[in-house]
Amino acid sequence: MPFQVVSKKSGKTYYLHAREQTLRNGHKVTLYFFSTEPREGAIDALPKGYVVSESNRTGLPILKKSR
Repeated sequence: MPFQVVSKKSGKTYYLHAREQTLRNGHKVTLYFFSTEPREGAIDALPKGYVVSESNRTGLPILKKSR
């Protein structure tokens, strides 16, 4: 089951996804994003070293590196 977060502001459920992207210099990075529907690339757990917060203005979930 994909990792999910429910927005406190809107009550919508968001699912965490990951995608590998190759940069122009050849380095590979992993992009994390939330979607309202689970699709290809949905991941089951929160990545190590990250926390989920919510935007006060829009209520959208944001993935941040923990300190």
